[in-house]
Amino acid sequence: MSDPLRVAYTLEQCWHDVPGGTAVAALEVAKRLAVRSDIDLVGVAGRHRAAPRPGFEPPTSVEHLPIARPWLYETWNRFEWPLVERATGPVDVCHSTTSIPGATCAPHVVTIHDIAFMHSPERFTSHGVKVMTRGLERGRSADLVICPTEVTKGELIDAGFASNAIRVVPLGVNTFVTDADAAEQTLRPLLLPDEFVLFVGTVEPRKNLAALAAATAMIDMPLVVAGAPGWGDAAVPASADVTFLGHVPADVLDALYVTASVFAYPSLHEGFGLPVLEAMAHGTPVVTSRGTATQEAAGGAAVLIDPADIESIATGLRTALNDAPRLVRLGTERAAACSWEFTADATVECYQQVAR
Repeated sequence: MSDPLRVAYTLEQCWHDVPGGTAVAALEVAKRLAVRSDIDLVGVAGRHRAAPRPGFEPPTSVEHLPIARPWLYETWNRFEWPLVERATGPVDVCHSTTSIPGATCAPHVVTIHDIAFMHSPERFTSHGVKVMTRGLERGRSADLVICPTEVTKGELIDAGFASNAIRVVPLGVNTFVTDADAAEQTLRPLLLPDEFVLFVGTVEPRKNLAALAAATAMIDMPLVVAGAPGWGDAAVPASADVTFLGHVPADVLDALYVTASVFAYPSLHEGFGLPVLEAMAHGTPVVTSRGTATQEAAGGAAVLIDPADIESIATGLRTALNDAPRLVRLGTERAAACSWEFTADATVECYQQVAR
């Protein structure tokens, strides 16, 4: 039996103020890798005095580099230093799980979830665009790039990446069993309406919340937003009934998915759209954007809308409410076909391909 592959696995995003979907994906895969006999997983992050964000604790040991973020990202981008091996010792593969690649001498796998900042830089901070652009340029030298959808792969090819250096590895979703009565009790202190449209995600311009709020006002249904504040203008129309909950713990999030009348994700640009699958796994009808990666993630089980057209979003919400039983069935089937075990297996195949 061959020795396990020793993999340095970056987990710096667990300490971000808003870890987001990239941290969720990295941690879910790490949970599966950490228990495999063919992988010796070693987490890597910068220097931190505080613990990771609650709910984003790594499932494996983490070795720390001597530099704290944001300087860690800057020195990786500018000087290719410090090497992750300074913290981990020799490794067979380095996996950078975000689009700011670590510095390494080992065979390198880099996950790039999306390149929305290239298409619409005005929806991001100017500093963020600079850092992510430099990280993307460095990603070209990776031995292999992982992305979650064919849509993102096409965008990477258009950006100059070689097709044969990209592997599409779809994200998964967990199986959820949440009792409706228990969900109601969990949400009771929040005093939410009996029926509502739910949005889950970081509050930032590309999430298109102003248009969604206007659409929910058109159908006279309140909107509940669960997600940490990001950046940019989160203003919604005065006519809309919107409740911003901020970041919520896992039990509250589960209860929101189960209780919502419909889940809406009319994002303007995504790499995958993990909340789409999460809503389906909870048995909630889904409305999302046509012609984007979220359409691919939905796999034919959602109502598709034009995110730039408020009337289209409103019509999609009405359709989902009227066709809820069929959408719940399709969504449940779609979620059942998307497992984190498959994602982890495909990730290991990438490691095996690049390992010397």
